[in-house]
Amino acid sequence: MRGEVEPEPAIEGRIVPRPVVNLAAVEEVLSDEAAELLQQARSDNTHRAYAGDWARFSDWCAANGASPLPATTATVLNYIAHLTTLGRAPATVDRAVSAILSIHTDTGVERPSTRPIREALRAYRKLRAKAGFRPRRSLPITIEILRAMIEAQPDDTPTGIRNRAILTVGYAAMTRRIELHNLNIEDLTFLREGLEVFIAMSKTDRDARGVSVPLPYGSHPGTCPVRVESAWLEVLAEHGITSGPVFRAIDKNGRIAGAVGHDGAPVRRAGRGDGIRMTPEAINLVVKQAARAAGIPHADRYSAHGLRAGGATDAADAGATMSGICQHGRWSENSPVVMQYIRHRDKWKNNPMLRVGL
Repeated sequence: MRGEVEPEPAIEGRIVPRPVVNLAAVEEVLSDEAAELLQQARSDNTHRAYAGDWARFSDWCAANGASPLPATTATVLNYIAHLTTLGRAPATVDRAVSAILSIHTDTGVERPSTRPIREALRAYRKLRAKAGFRPRRSLPITIEILRAMIEAQPDDTPTGIRNRAILTVGYAAMTRRIELHNLNIEDLTFLREGLEVFIAMSKTDRDARGVSVPLPYGSHPGTCPVRVESAWLEVLAEHGITSGPVFRAIDKNGRIAGAVGHDGAPVRRAGRGDGIRMTPEAINLVVKQAARAAGIPHADRYSAHGLRAGGATDAADAGATMSGICQHGRWSENSPVVMQYIRHRDKWKNNPMLRVGL
């Protein structure tokens, strides 16, 4: 697992330099349409993160009389040193550097030398480790923990039914939170064997071909993804919702975003996103609140990623093959991340100290 990137305040209205392309050593400025295509190559989350990182780097350069584009290797190294003095996590510093280098590549400007930059990042990680800092990783939400979270949800309320669907489908389909965010009712197909969830876009599906993830019936009604998701869709249908986002915002009065109100107008919520579809951050908050409500030890270390990690961990423990887990969870083949989940179980199941007579 990678270390978590620290949240940064959003920076709105900042302009990221437009990409250009170098053809036969002649730089040509892209049309608006071509630039938009390149912009769509990255996820919205990456765009937001890079825009914020670039804005902070540009502001620092302006305050220190340095050029952000093109930036010299020394400028980037000095900026790294600046971030380290602020105590930024290595993953946060690494992402900032990636944003800077990416902007240089996108704009056709010569990039700073990466070797000393990577060496500086490596040195910072060592210094942090020596100082006692450890990467803060999301704990896997295994089946026992999942059941406790689901039992802690309020019964027979739209919020409780929705949250149970988020938790169960997230675990069973080993989803990323952005995949739950993007899920539409049209992406769900109920079959005799179970539920097929169509993931239109995935981190490892760079060409957005999409993939159907089969979810069989579970033996426990409370954690059966087919029954739990069907219950949530029934709630949506009762409120006149039969298409569009699956996981929607719900206000404190239990009104579902997009439902038709008494005045005939759709209910909307103010806030981030379109006011209807739950944001990835809101989905993450559901998981964190469920962990706290269930009284799980170290509850603050559970996040939406734990559903994905827990599903893979339990599948490995049950004897699923690595290739099967990778395919189901949309990891690249022979993913080192999946191998970590398998090793997490093996270090306890096959521990060399188990049978020595301690």
